[in-house]
Amino acid sequence: MAQGAPHRTAVTASLADARPAPYWLDDPGRPAALPALTGDEHCDLLVVGGGYSGLWTALLAKERDPARDVVLIEGREVGWAASGRNGGFCAASLTHGFANGLARWPGDLAKLEDLGARNLDAIEAAVARYQLDCDFERTGEIDLATEPYQLAGLHETYEEATALGVPGLELLDRDAVRAEVDSPTFLGGVWDRRGVAMLHPAKLAWGLKRACADLGVRIHERTPALGLARSGAAMAVRTPYGRVFARRVALGTNVFPSLVRRVRPYTVPVYDYALMTEPLTAEQLGAVGWHNRQGLADSANRFHYFRLTADQRILWGGYDAVYPFGGRLSAGRDHRPETYRTLAAHFFRCFPQLAGVRFSHTWGGAIDTCTRFAPFFGTAYGGRVAYAAGYTGLGVGATRFGGEVMLDLLAGERTERTEPAMVREKPLPFPPEPAAWAGIALTQWSLARADERGGRRNAWLRTLDRLGLGFDS
Repeated sequence: MAQGAPHRTAVTASLADARPAPYWLDDPGRPAALPALTGDEHCDLLVVGGGYSGLWTALLAKERDPARDVVLIEGREVGWAASGRNGGFCAASLTHGFANGLARWPGDLAKLEDLGARNLDAIEAAVARYQLDCDFERTGEIDLATEPYQLAGLHETYEEATALGVPGLELLDRDAVRAEVDSPTFLGGVWDRRGVAMLHPAKLAWGLKRACADLGVRIHERTPALGLARSGAAMAVRTPYGRVFARRVALGTNVFPSLVRRVRPYTVPVYDYALMTEPLTAEQLGAVGWHNRQGLADSANRFHYFRLTADQRILWGGYDAVYPFGGRLSAGRDHRPETYRTLAAHFFRCFPQLAGVRFSHTWGGAIDTCTRFAPFFGTAYGGRVAYAAGYTGLGVGATRFGGEVMLDLLAGERTERTEPAMVREKPLPFPPEPAAWAGIALTQWSLARADERGGRRNAWLRTLDRLGLGFDS
């Protein structure tokens, strides 16, 4: 056991009473599911998927044209998957962070940063306009250095972002960052004061469901989409007990297999895991500080993300990103006790002053990732169908932008959102198995080695960097 690491008995005890369920969804205010589709429906726009991507698309479609007839179908319940169990970090970035955007789209990055900032402003405005009770707090995020080599990378990103005119960034040294949140592992950080909001992810999804319904969107839950085909001048989506005929279709299925089969090789599922503590006492909170309630994330390849909830718990997630062979989704992978033990040990190493705190909830689930980490977009069936996918863990905010792009594409409009290369171009697809499994496994091993060796990237990672490829969560 590494020096300063918590004893395994204490780690096991901290998890002993944890409920294996997403904290956010374990809420008495969870709305009842709306009735499934039976028979045939006709509409102007069909939205497939009741996560953020589909909900924002449906809401924006009604805002653009209140007379448009919109139907949304969801295979289970609105917000049950990644939209209801993520960390609740609502980021302005559309490019999975500034550094990734700079590496891939340097010529467009200033525009993408502006679009992202305006998108987050629009989310904040929608929260107020529709009275979405989702604990929205625009407190920002601190990207942390927990190893000396990470300081140089943070300084470089800060300087590049500041030179591009990104507002609201503050460089923090060791004392300054520990004055914000106290951990002996924190060596410095960059605080993005305006570019990230914290929120309750499930309540955001439930609030968007209500807002959509209030605007006249017809929502059918427990209605999986089983097939997509042309039907004259329209599209037909088959469900277990009926069909929906629509002039246009927007697909917000993300990690789940796309109804457009040629899109499937562009994403793979990654299983991500998180813990939630019991509510902290005033004394425990005082020992940590955290008065400004920012989101936090360290700068390792296998990184952690953590934040405070409205009822003073700490969510602690990340580190392990598990790819299942063949990309097969399974509810059996939603829980991984060995990862929970690892996360708990890392939590107490970060916050030794919280020894004795117990975890109330443990959970995991699949998100989609693509080889460039940021979302991609496109159309099919002669422009009648649009899709957006590949958000790679940063979809809480970017899905609203994705909804705007899908509606622009379905309308055949060239807008400031459809002009950037990020929107016009696609990532490279993942290779078929077993090459995907072998490549991802080698990449994960290499990333772990880089974390252990002061950030030094081996030949495999350097090759991926040159090709613009990667694997992330």
